Amino acid sequence: MSAKNKRENMKVMATGAFDLLHPGHGLYLEKAKELGGEDAVLVVVIARDSTVKKKKRIPVIDENQRLEMIKYLKPVDEAYIGYDGDMFKIVEEIKPDIIAIGSDQNHDIAKLQEQLDKRGIKAVAKRVKDYRKGELDSTCKIINRIKHSELEEKNLDCSNVINDD
Repeated sequence: MSAKNKRENMKVMATGAFDLLHPGHGLYLEKAKELGGEDAVLVVVIARDSTVKKKKRIPVIDENQRLEMIKYLKPVDEAYIGYDGDMFKIVEEIKPDIIAIGSDQNHDIAKLQEQLDKRGIKAVAKRVKDYRKGELDSTCKIINRIKHSELEEKNLDCSNVINDD
């Protein structure tokens, strides 16, 4: 057993917008946790609404509700909302052993590792290779399905839904 395993479990960090949840998110988080081995701790960082707007689109679900939903997922041990601007600030706070990059995330692993090393962050960046291919395997595909749905207007009316607010 290594010295690290004697002290504590491996800490894996996974990041993303996690806007309309779909099975691909679950697979990514499950495989990310597996990168840390048995008894790994998975810490998920949810992108801020402002970050999602800059890098993707306007989020459908706000950051607080996305955080709440992620916390309910089986592989997740801890979850936080990231910071605006410096994406490494939360990494420095969490101190992960591994940063898991999703197979569909546009990060150059070598460049990310170089940036981590320059900042003295002892994490190793690894790509999750598994990807769940499906008809609705991305948030954008789900949004487009809804936008182009041939549902009648009356079927889209949510005014009769009970709201406890």
